[in-house]
Amino acid sequence: MAMNYSEKVLDHFSNPRNVGELDDPSGCGTVGNAVCGDIMRVYLDISDDGVIRDAKFKTFGCGAAIATSSMATELVKGKTVQEALQVTNKAVMEALGGLPPVKVHCSLLAEEAIHAALWDYAQKNDLVIEGLEPPVSDIGEHDHGNDHGEDEDEE
Repeated sequence: MAMNYSEKVLDHFSNPRNVGELDDPSGCGTVGNAVCGDIMRVYLDISDDGVIRDAKFKTFGCGAAIATSSMATELVKGKTVQEALQVTNKAVMEALGGLPPVKVHCSLLAEEAIHAALWDYAQKNDLVIEGLEPPVSDIGEHDHGNDHGEDEDEE
């Protein structure tokens, strides 16, 4: 059964950017979704002036999970920590040209993995990043309100 994936989703799944891990990352965050079984780990290299120099990911999951991880790391590279905090699941979905409703949770995972890596960075450096909340290990624990889209309950 084929889903209606955009060309960008298919491209980021077939040719993911930033796959791998960073040695001695500034921040590393891991999140999952117990319902679908996807797990994402994001590594960030952040300069002394708070700019993300590099981002890598390792994802165990479906094609949409890989594509959203790839796009999320692309979106945060070169951004400040505060700008990276503004990369939402909606921004990831828009950059990918949309996702089928049953795959929206993958973009939530990508957002949470970035936030978890930023949290790790803040903890390691004794920083408070305005607007950053402690990470959750399972995105099912987090209520994103209207960020899900219309069909948020379909997984």
